[in-house]
Amino acid sequence: MATDYPVPAGFLERETEVRKSRFIARVAPVSSRDEVKAWLEQAHRDHPDARHICWAYQIGRPGAAAEAAMNDDGEPSGTAGKPILGVIQHKDMGDVLVMVIRYFGGIKLGAGGLVRAYAGATEAVLSAVGREIQQPMSQVTVTTTFANEQPLRHWCEQYSAAVVAVEYGLGVTVTVNLPEEWNEVFIAFCDARGMDYSFDI
Repeated sequence: MATDYPVPAGFLERETEVRKSRFIARVAPVSSRDEVKAWLEQAHRDHPDARHICWAYQIGRPGAAAEAAMNDDGEPSGTAGKPILGVIQHKDMGDVLVMVIRYFGGIKLGAGGLVRAYAGATEAVLSAVGREIQQPMSQVTVTTTFANEQPLRHWCEQYSAAVVAVEYGLGVTVTVNLPEEWNEVFIAFCDARGMDYSFDI
């Protein structure tokens, strides 16, 4: 399935205050549950004294997400995770995690107040974060001679491809993440230099 949809351009944090409670909203791009877990663990390390760390995410195309989840982290049911996810879905953005870290200010907000506060914190950070288009990518394993490694790296720099792993033995084996639009050009480049390649499916 094509994956050309908006995703967060990177990590961003924004803080809002509602009746002395601090709401620190963080957005991060994610593509797996493991990445979600890692970001949540980082938030707990950064804010060990926070009363609540509520969150929601969706992975995949907006409107047809492959996976989505939310968590109220001790807030009354439906007052935190659900409004966070609601704002995410309204923003038409995929592969996105929003965490809202709350420091209680001593004044109870009530269910309606909590919904507005968590939605508002999420809105603030998602409105501020940059967007980029998630492109369809191919992963290719290339086996070649040492002499071809630098030309291969140079080609990758020119075509926004990423060298993600290199193994040295009798020759060199390079794993490349490649925008799908350049597959044919890459194949022609490899063929011209006598490099063996296989596309991981």
